[in-house]
Amino acid sequence: MVYRMEFKIDGACRGNGNWDAIGAAAAVLLGRDGEWRKCWTRFLEADEYQPVTNQRAELTAVIVALEAALRKVRSLNSSPYVVVEIQSDSRYVVKCMNEWVYKWSSNGWINSKGNEVANRDLIQEASDLDDELKEHGDVDYVWIPRSENYDADRFCNEELDENS
Repeated sequence: MVYRMEFKIDGACRGNGNWDAIGAAAAVLLGRDGEWRKCWTRFLEADEYQPVTNQRAELTAVIVALEAALRKVRSLNSSPYVVVEIQSDSRYVVKCMNEWVYKWSSNGWINSKGNEVANRDLIQEASDLDDELKEHGDVDYVWIPRSENYDADRFCNEELDENS
């Protein structure tokens, strides 16, 4: 038996890169009826080490989707083969998860310019969750145009509006 999950994710930031910036991440799950129904969001503020950026919000959205998928897998009464598709309008996120993470981890998290990978903490966390989920099946990251990501974008903006 195959259990499929399809997510659309988005991250948003207001004041990108400034210490007073705020961000939000959202993951929306496609319901069995073909409607985008279930949603998880996370509000983001700067920590003591770095401000919120669009890229950090987008990566957090990956983490939110992977955590939701893992919770669902753990709640199932059987052990089906799981196929998860995570759709994002961020080429950065899709390339991070499909290509770059493997190079960076094998290079000790140093990029091609010899610097530590930006957003390493979030990329590593997403990679660890991805590895755990792949123990149950496949995880694919797919780029979609922004025009096809309305629901996740809307939930991000609602989260930002509620917290600003």
